[in-house]
Amino acid sequence: MNSMLYFTVLIIPIATLIGFIQGGVMAWASPFLIFGLLPFAEWVLPEPQTNSTSHLPIADLKGWQYDVPIYAASALHLITLGVFFRTITSFEGWTQAGLLVSMGISCGALAINIGHELGHRKGDWEQGFAKILLSTSLYAHFFIEHNRGHHVRAATHDDPATARRGEWVFSFWLRSGIGGWINAWKLESTRLSRRKQKVWSFKNEMVRWQLGQLVALMLIGLVGGIEVLTFFVVAAVGGALLLETVNYLEHYGLRREMNDKGRHEPVTPAHSWNSNAILGRLLLFELSRHSDHHANPRRAYAALRHFDESPQLPTGYPGMILIALVPPLFCGLMDSRLNAMNSVNDTPLTASSIDPMKAATHA
Repeated sequence: MNSMLYFTVLIIPIATLIGFIQGGVMAWASPFLIFGLLPFAEWVLPEPQTNSTSHLPIADLKGWQYDVPIYAASALHLITLGVFFRTITSFEGWTQAGLLVSMGISCGALAINIGHELGHRKGDWEQGFAKILLSTSLYAHFFIEHNRGHHVRAATHDDPATARRGEWVFSFWLRSGIGGWINAWKLESTRLSRRKQKVWSFKNEMVRWQLGQLVALMLIGLVGGIEVLTFFVVAAVGGALLLETVNYLEHYGLRREMNDKGRHEPVTPAHSWNSNAILGRLLLFELSRHSDHHANPRRAYAALRHFDESPQLPTGYPGMILIALVPPLFCGLMDSRLNAMNSVNDTPLTASSIDPMKAATHA
């Protein structure tokens, strides 16, 4: 898609800033857009399955024009966070509640999602900025656990960020959130032990970033007071729960089979739920084309592809998030799709069930 379309993401911070300026009902503008209008729009709009790489080289989809929307959205998120610190205590009641929800959406959909995108890049500056963005939701550990843990263990029972069939989102929040944080410590401990370096030192990224977040919280409390600190933690938790709900959708009920050597088969597009809903793709920098992302983590977001073989979500991410909050409805919808996939040749949908010749046409 044209790089200008990805500026659609700016409606999130702009709607939030309008809420802070206008107050009243406008405080709910961002939640209304994301979880009111957007799910309905995605339900009626087509879901294009075309792949950009069919007519453009991948190099053309990594250019600066695709970075500008990312950094523009990041800048507006940080500005919004500053406005939040200065003004949140001047509101009350439903207006204040709406602004807290709006800030949580910004933390999750912008800070964590963009931190995820930049965290997969190789540049030190990009990875450092990713950790700063993640810290605005107190989720700096995600950089370690996601890149070195989740991408290795996705669609296995060893991965806390992979939802199991029949698991409700509320219990998943605890298992994934706590499990991911613990795994990040384990990954750093293992890395340093292999290098024969001290685990409890500033060479440990978890030590550095957890202390950094703690110092930031203390400063917020000292400068803004306990009320501002409490509101920030609420918004940050909201952003983290938004991320974990997306995690819940992305691999629900899927699993990688064990091969003859007792190892899990490689990750393929069959091991992630995919969505081509156009608005969600634009707002989340193609995150919903998750199947290709997991199969090719370094692939530029604008170059992520649709695979006919990938399991498809019933609708886009915003709508699926709402459905996930009603577990019987969500499990009923998703389990019926799992059953349909597993009924093909009476085998689970795994890498071995993909026609290698057909998959090769997408490479």
